Amino acid sequence: MAAPMFNFNVGVLGHVDSGKTSLSKALSTTASTACFDKNPQSKERGITLDLGFSSFQLDLPTHLSKDGDSGKIQYTLVDCPGHASLIKTIIGGAQIIDLMLLVVDVIKGVQTQTAECLVIGEITCEKMIVVLNKVDLVPPEKKEATLDKMRKRLLKTLEGTRFAGSPIVAVAAKPGGPEADGTETLGLQDLVETLKQNTYTPKRDAQGPFIFSVDHCFSIRGQGTIMTGTALNGGVAINDMIEIPSMKVTKKFDPSQLERGSICTPGALPSIQAAIISMVKIPYYKGSISSKAKFHMTTGHDTVMGRLTVFGFYGNSVEAVGVSGLKLDATTKFDMSKEYVYQDELVAKNLRSQAGDSGAANEIPDKQFALVQFEKPVICQNDALIIGSKLDTDIHANVCRIAFHGELLVGMTDPKYAETVLPQVKVYKTKMKDGLVERVMDEYTVIGKNMFKKETNLATFTGLKVQLSTGHDGVIEGGFGQSGKIKIRIPAGLPQDLVKKYSGGKKRSKGKTDESSNQEEDASDKEPIKIFLTFKRFIFDPEKKMKQT
Repeated sequence: MAAPMFNFNVGVLGHVDSGKTSLSKALSTTASTACFDKNPQSKERGITLDLGFSSFQLDLPTHLSKDGDSGKIQYTLVDCPGHASLIKTIIGGAQIIDLMLLVVDVIKGVQTQTAECLVIGEITCEKMIVVLNKVDLVPPEKKEATLDKMRKRLLKTLEGTRFAGSPIVAVAAKPGGPEADGTETLGLQDLVETLKQNTYTPKRDAQGPFIFSVDHCFSIRGQGTIMTGTALNGGVAINDMIEIPSMKVTKKFDPSQLERGSICTPGALPSIQAAIISMVKIPYYKGSISSKAKFHMTTGHDTVMGRLTVFGFYGNSVEAVGVSGLKLDATTKFDMSKEYVYQDELVAKNLRSQAGDSGAANEIPDKQFALVQFEKPVICQNDALIIGSKLDTDIHANVCRIAFHGELLVGMTDPKYAETVLPQVKVYKTKMKDGLVERVMDEYTVIGKNMFKKETNLATFTGLKVQLSTGHDGVIEGGFGQSGKIKIRIPAGLPQDLVKKYSGGKKRSKGKTDESSNQEEDASDKEPIKIFLTFKRFIFDPEKKMKQT
């Protein structure tokens, strides 16, 4: 029986023209049909336009072998584009990797897409190796000083990330440039050894996606297309066959008929119209992430526009999520029975630390979520990684376009989700109204004004509690007259001095006595009594009901 093969996905990311494809080619022994910029458009433009897949095999590192078992490890390299306009493809490729090789041009250093790739790596994988490429371009007398300076600068850059202290390896993947032939690479063995040392066992769901190494692809007339090969999942090799009966090929396989997609059991990947996701803001993103704003939402290889509604949960009994780093807390769940507060925008985690012990931290939500309403359906399973970006930002601007990331917690497949699902999501806005006491009828009744318009349906507010600026509580009994005034009952009653002071009759215009004149002057000096009404209104409730605690 053949020794089991263990597969490890390595993403090759970095700024355009940093040498990613040359590095992948130098490392690989097996290439797919689309790797190393074989696409005619890639050759024409001189840059990588799509994901390239290639691999090489090594003996299983000793720290991964069990009980001295021997075996092989296959490193699958995912060569990602580096151009700013292809960030969607980069994000899609990064979601399937276990470790990232961040390729940096040693002459140019960290560039805009280098930083974006670093952000993507923080979200998607656990480990990173920095590859300082093109060291052959550094003059020999300056090489040591240049590499030392660049290493210090990179380590400083990584200090505030999950990749602090990551290994840095200097190489020349293609000495002499792309046109050079037969030139031996520099530093490649050091990179391979570093890669082996940082290889770990990925946590893959046994029911999750398989990685197929396709050996043969052929068609049977009237039957479909057949692919045979080895499926690698969790280190177990499985000989398998895939049949695609929907592809009616009569002569030979036409690759234009096959698009990138997913092979799964029925129902495993539903088509989602909207979703509730957890949210963590990327610290490097300088813009606001506001409710009603549109962002490019990426999950898997799909990127579609989505409109956000941001909301949060407050409660000391709930563990805070996303305040210690970029990686989302795996315990994040969404409870339909709880109430959530509508937010105008996502609150950055650093605001919590700035609040300190002043008490302002209580105003920061423990968890933050968003309803995402997609412009077109997305094929995605729950718990999938979601990345939000502003990809319409000027690609020449030196800014981070990746805004936030999160986990898909609730997927809504019903096209009528706004009627069937959203009413169950208890997101509310706190509403406040205020008015004035016009007069006191008796110790248990006051008349209020300036709180509602005359056309307001006061029946919807009947029974709600109010508070007077005097500290007394009341209940709205209904309207009073036709001008929007309200009648308020004071269950505990008002003190007699207040009743006497605010219950005076109408002013006289004629025949005033000195005594009545003094009373009117006293009345004009009285401080108005204010009325405060506070309630919750749930934004997804079709009846727009109000609730008070």
